[in-house]
Amino acid sequence: MYRFLLSRQWVILTLVALLLIPTMIRLGFWQLHRHDHRQALNKLINASLAAPPVPAESLTSVGGTVRHEDLYRRVTAKGHFDTAHELVVRRRTNSDNEVGYHVLTPFVLNDGRTLLVNRGWIDSPASQTAFPNIPAPAQGEITVTGRLMQDETTAASGIKNLKGLPDRQIMLINSKQVGALLRDAGDTSAKEMLGGYVELVSPAPKGGSPELIPSPKEDSSWIGLGDINLPYAVQWWLFAAGVPLGWVILVRREARERAKAAQETSEEPAPATV
Repeated sequence: MYRFLLSRQWVILTLVALLLIPTMIRLGFWQLHRHDHRQALNKLINASLAAPPVPAESLTSVGGTVRHEDLYRRVTAKGHFDTAHELVVRRRTNSDNEVGYHVLTPFVLNDGRTLLVNRGWIDSPASQTAFPNIPAPAQGEITVTGRLMQDETTAASGIKNLKGLPDRQIMLINSKQVGALLRDAGDTSAKEMLGGYVELVSPAPKGGSPELIPSPKEDSSWIGLGDINLPYAVQWWLFAAGVPLGWVILVRREARERAKAAQETSEEPAPATV
């Protein structure tokens, strides 16, 4: 009754089904791992935002890296902005998903070391090669507060570090690369560049420009704000469970149709003889 399973069509269908099941199970676990990673990051962000600010130089060093556990930690720094060596970061979006630039300004600490500060988002000018007109930050010695971030890399962000860009325009915020660029441009204060960078929180810019980067939302939900990974994991596992069920349904239907066809053939009257 089920000899049709040995046909070429059904052998191929069965092999495809057997391959789909473990593939879908693995995809489900991959989404689950992404969910766990998101949950861990949410927990880290919540703890960092709740912690009191500390001096930036206590969590990073010249040529060093920012630890994962210090991400989004609020830090302070005392010094002055060096707008003469300000840069813009291309292809960045604001809270309304409008494409523009992030303003990256070196902040020279009182001890001579330099910290990169992302002052926020500005709209891009009509010309993509001209350096935009950027509102100036507070002048003189000030204390800034911001969120500590790790250096951006192509591997982590997916952003290609394009070459041959217009003057003072970059793709990635990377303290080592920016430090080398500024030193090549004659910025002597960039000799001691602290690792990572800071997203500015205060002082707020006059007139609201540059537009400060919004703080990540605190998340206390069990699944995670905007977390689609856990539903996707469950979805892949339901698909995996549905494959053998679908295969059985198809086999039973094929068997019934073949049995019905055989019965109809046997019930046909024999041809009359002369």
